[in-house]
Amino acid sequence: MIISIANQKGGVGKTTTAINLASALSLAEKRVLLVDLDPQANSSMSFREDIDDPNTYQWLLDPSADPSRAVYETAMANLSVAPAGIGLARVEQQLQGEFDAPFRLKDVLEKVAVDFDFIIIDTPPTLGLLTVNALVASSHVLVPIQSSYFAMEGTDDLLDTVEKIKKRTNPDLEILGVVVTMYDKRTVLGRDILAQIREVFGNKVFDTVITRNVRLEESPAYKESIFTFAPKSSGAVQYMNLSEEVLKRVS
Repeated sequence: MIISIANQKGGVGKTTTAINLASALSLAEKRVLLVDLDPQANSSMSFREDIDDPNTYQWLLDPSADPSRAVYETAMANLSVAPAGIGLARVEQQLQGEFDAPFRLKDVLEKVAVDFDFIIIDTPPTLGLLTVNALVASSHVLVPIQSSYFAMEGTDDLLDTVEKIKKRTNPDLEILGVVVTMYDKRTVLGRDILAQIREVFGNKVFDTVITRNVRLEESPAYKESIFTFAPKSSGAVQYMNLSEEVLKRVS
């Protein structure tokens, strides 16, 4: 299973979800590869001190190279990471006009997928070539939506992009679900937005809701997932619950 974590709106908990879903699945004894396609490399830096070379930039620039050289083990059992590099910020310009540009990641992942049960892709907060590569390569897309006033802003663009990719390049792509993040049940606004999201997306919304959690916000700064940083926190419980829902939906 290859799952892209995608939402072109920034600050919705996309990277937090990628890091902790990948970690939760590895704790369930699944072999997991976390692929970082965001030039900011936040997913990478949550598990590695330095941004390694080669990385996913080389994957896209030269898919004929040995992709396993950009796969690195982490301190967590069963979890590996393919880190991002700053060169990703130039990929769109460098691949402009290349007929196979949207398929570069797909070609690479086909070579490494045999070693993993799940591949989780952290995408940048845009709908450009990097995100298109992720969606073309994926079997599923998981959409984090922040519980805020502008929660639904831009969601139509993402869904339109998914539909276009299904029609033209990846007919097997499915929306795995929508996870509500940064939820504050104490506020009327938070409860209203959650109800609105559930009304729009129906049974695509996961039962698990990720609440606002200081430990979740702190853990990346210490280069840890929530499961090693604060294993008894509500954030750890919620992401473990989310991983169980994911496993049920893809089984």
